[in-house]
Amino acid sequence: MFDKFKNEGGEMVKENVNSEESVEPDSTIESTSEIGIGELMGKRAKLEEAIDYVGLMIKNLKDKRTLLEKDIEEESVDIKNLKEKLQKISEYIDEENRGIHELTKKRQQVENEADEVGSIINTLREKLSGVDKVIDDEGNRVKRIKESRESLTD
Repeated sequence: MFDKFKNEGGEMVKENVNSEESVEPDSTIESTSEIGIGELMGKRAKLEEAIDYVGLMIKNLKDKRTLLEKDIEEESVDIKNLKEKLQKISEYIDEENRGIHELTKKRQQVENEADEVGSIINTLREKLSGVDKVIDDEGNRVKRIKESRESLTD
């Protein structure tokens, strides 16, 4: 008549026990059966068993919820740690991008200065060519003058 519940491996198992094993006098059973008290007592016993079973189910649900809460909290901590790491990586990338931008600016400045130096060199080369041409022209004139003097003195 009474059912027992065991918790094996996290699952509920219902174990039946024969009501015949309980010892009751025959006269009591007959008198209680006539007015229905025996049946009522059986129903009450089954209800108590059902309540015990529901209680175990509630306990298991609470245990599972507690485990879930623990798992969720652990995941939350892990995710927060990952988020912090990603933020640091993002900051590092931003810093590197700023550094690259600064280097690009500096390289551009050096390149511009190199272009200016190249222009100055070309300008000076042209000026030197002009001076060289003037010197050659003047040298040639001086030579001609010398030659003309030499031809006159001869």
